[in-house]
Amino acid sequence: MEQQTQELKNTQRKKLINSFLNTFQRRVIANPPGVCCISTHIAYLRTARSQTCGKCVPCAKGLEQLENMLQQIHDGTADMDLYVDMLWLAQTIRDTADCAIGYEAAYMVLANIKNFKDEYLYHINHHKCQSSVSVKVPCMYNCPANVNIPGYIALIRDERYADAINLIREDNPFPTACAFVCERPCEMQCRRTLIDAEINIRGLKKFAVDQIHADQIPVPPRNVHTGKKIAVVGGGPSGLTCAYFLARMGHSVVVFEAKEKLGGMLRYGIPGYRLPKDRLDEDIRGILAVGGIEVRLNVNIGRDVTTEELERDFDAVYLSIGAQKGRVIPIKNHDNPNVASAVEMLDQIGHGNLPDFTGKNVVVIGGGNVAMDCARSAVRCHAASVTLAVREPQVDMTALPSEIQGAIEEGVELMTMFAPSEIRTDEKGNVVGLLTKPQITSFYDANTGIPMVRDADKEPHEIPCDVIFMAIGQAVDSGGFDAYEKTRRGTFVADPTTALKDHPGIFAGGDCVSGPATAIMAIGAGKIAAINIDAYLGYHHHYRTEIPIPDSQGNMRHHMGRVNLTEKSARERKKNFCPVENSMSKEEAMQECGKCLRCDIFGSGTMKGGLL
Repeated sequence: MEQQTQELKNTQRKKLINSFLNTFQRRVIANPPGVCCISTHIAYLRTARSQTCGKCVPCAKGLEQLENMLQQIHDGTADMDLYVDMLWLAQTIRDTADCAIGYEAAYMVLANIKNFKDEYLYHINHHKCQSSVSVKVPCMYNCPANVNIPGYIALIRDERYADAINLIREDNPFPTACAFVCERPCEMQCRRTLIDAEINIRGLKKFAVDQIHADQIPVPPRNVHTGKKIAVVGGGPSGLTCAYFLARMGHSVVVFEAKEKLGGMLRYGIPGYRLPKDRLDEDIRGILAVGGIEVRLNVNIGRDVTTEELERDFDAVYLSIGAQKGRVIPIKNHDNPNVASAVEMLDQIGHGNLPDFTGKNVVVIGGGNVAMDCARSAVRCHAASVTLAVREPQVDMTALPSEIQGAIEEGVELMTMFAPSEIRTDEKGNVVGLLTKPQITSFYDANTGIPMVRDADKEPHEIPCDVIFMAIGQAVDSGGFDAYEKTRRGTFVADPTTALKDHPGIFAGGDCVSGPATAIMAIGAGKIAAINIDAYLGYHHHYRTEIPIPDSQGNMRHHMGRVNLTEKSARERKKNFCPVENSMSKEEAMQECGKCLRCDIFGSGTMKGGLL
């Protein structure tokens, strides 16, 4: 009886510890950006110390001394001799500790010192944190466009939907497109996770643009005309964002677009079931309504207009040509007519040319969002079967988990840990299968932080198929821009101000600089480029419109579940390219708005407005 009682106590104790650790984990996830890195490292080291068993001296005593040294550097009482001693001690613990608790803690300290050496030395030399260190509003800080998220959530709560959309457009002129496809980096460190779960920020944005369309809202007025003229090459999210802000500042803008419609990869790379093109057009009409933006479609740089003419005829040029060229793996038979890049397939669908895969087995190579778009589009084009061949395990795929789940629900077979090695054809040249090599996980990649894979000692596996699409990345088609320096990947070499080296007045941003990225990152790059171009022209325009934001109604601190957007049933949605995502109801939106902790007012100091 006594033994059973003790077992019950141990079970209860385990539950309580796990509950506490879950709360601790949420606090780590919600660690606010902008805090002192050394204080974060001290907190990590204290956690490691609490796990030590005390049997080996390097871990039991060494970690305590290491923490004390870090604390002295943080407090500004250390000198370079202590810094050197700390490095030696951390290396000794790493090399002599008996178990992972000691050597991994020391390894992390050494890695952090290497990554943040300038901040450590600043503490030693100036006895304080760098001036840039300050707790920031997490959602705004993580948004590449720096949108005032707490502000527009408060406006939605007050049912001022037009003001909410205009507040978004102060930093991001694509409120509708981002409401559908943004990867929501703003939610990564939402402080609401300290209580329950992050706020559904994208879902609230979608609710707002569903109440009143962006092109039905009067746009802010332009500044006085400056007489300056800027060329924007590329009418995608980055180029149109740059054009929008430059036009609001009072400059004249000419957008050169190679295709027959504006939108870039938002139109020609994202299928309509994720982003309806009529909703994209609402944002574009809102951008052009500012005035001062001329659009020239079907213009190819190098053929119709040269870079020399752009430099001669315009006061500044912004290159935002994106990364709209698909890559292929140079394996045997990769040039077969029934093998293509996923980017090409999605581009055709974006032009309204739907392929017919009736009776065909389709294989898509890749594990990113483009691969998911391609596979789910193939389902809607009546493929008999669709298989995703992915080299890495599912947990390490780069696609959004919701996209992976959506593909599986629609009948896409997911085959992970298989690397393509050869495309098999018959005597007539028709594709009959994809030969793959089974993979095994290996050492972690120091840059990505995820395990690499290598060929496993297993027999090759063939996936029968008729059509193959490769979604293994995108490239920049920079033909016609030979005068500008580019990297080996074909991206332009731009400095932090988005300016090109040795070419005054030429700027570049978005995917053609960063490589393939997200829409919101391209939008953020376009906004930064507009500010830098404005400064290059000799101005420092203040383009913002004052939109009164409601006062905080206090913090709702009760634990409450997150409102997630629902989708149409897989059986229904996979038949066509109609939008799959449902909107929040008003009740759901108001509940989700009420959970915002207003970090612009509480917990992050007073938020300062500005261009960025």
